[in-house]
Amino acid sequence: MPEADKEGERYAVDQPQQTPGFFLKGTHQLDWGMKNRMARVFDPTSGRTVMLAIDHGYFQGPTTGLERIDLSIVPLLPNCDALFCTRGILRSVIPAECQKPMVLRASGGPSILREELSDEQIAMDMDDAMRLNAAGVGIQVFIGGEFETRSVHNMTKLVDAGLRMGIPVMGITAVGKTMARDAKYFRLACRIIAELGAQYVKTYYVDEGFETITASCPVPIVMAGGKKLPELEALTMAYNAVQQGASGVDMGRNIFQSDAPQAMIAAVAAVVHKNMKPKEALDLFNTLKTKGAMRAA
Repeated sequence: MPEADKEGERYAVDQPQQTPGFFLKGTHQLDWGMKNRMARVFDPTSGRTVMLAIDHGYFQGPTTGLERIDLSIVPLLPNCDALFCTRGILRSVIPAECQKPMVLRASGGPSILREELSDEQIAMDMDDAMRLNAAGVGIQVFIGGEFETRSVHNMTKLVDAGLRMGIPVMGITAVGKTMARDAKYFRLACRIIAELGAQYVKTYYVDEGFETITASCPVPIVMAGGKKLPELEALTMAYNAVQQGASGVDMGRNIFQSDAPQAMIAAVAAVVHKNMKPKEALDLFNTLKTKGAMRAA
């Protein structure tokens, strides 16, 4: 058995990884079709993305704010850079004339009724992703979970299929209930996911050491929004994440569970794409919220 490695500290967070010929790190040697899809999800001007995550129903049903996606989410589509959803929602609710790139949830299995959530399988075929003109697919990877090996192999099977078709795979770090959400764990999980071929990684923000997670991951990282927070806290988290090397966010509950979702997604976009400071973004949110309320009245 190999000797356990003691992590070094040579992250060189002040030296960004070079991106010769393309704007996203770790993607300059991909095929044209793969890069084209990545350039649809990530804004080539800012190099970042505001993905709107609405895939929660794949294991927890009609989540608060997602009871009626036609009413709560479709009006937000013009304001996001990409939508992360399931193929069922895409086919049944999302208008086909929508020009936003779609990233599809590709794993599934146990519901919230089960204690162990890591027992997932691949839940869609890459042929169907191509049929749906997807810009990418996303899959949970449970590093340290009971079904760790299976989830890793699920991802690598999708990566192989995606390479054949030019469809990027987003590996998602899934954290078990008993695992510590710290920089050491996410450095491990994100690096494994990238080493095994995912074109980008979705992971959670941590207050200490997040910049070491992004520095040691050779492909873009998007920050998961996580649980609903007060608006200023969510905007601060998004700001800190992109300032510390994230290539954007994939937010759900902090947008669609907000009192003013359209105002919130605009504020998040200002933070991500324009480096707006959190308090200024909160002022923007409140201004847009007030205007929206006046129009509704």
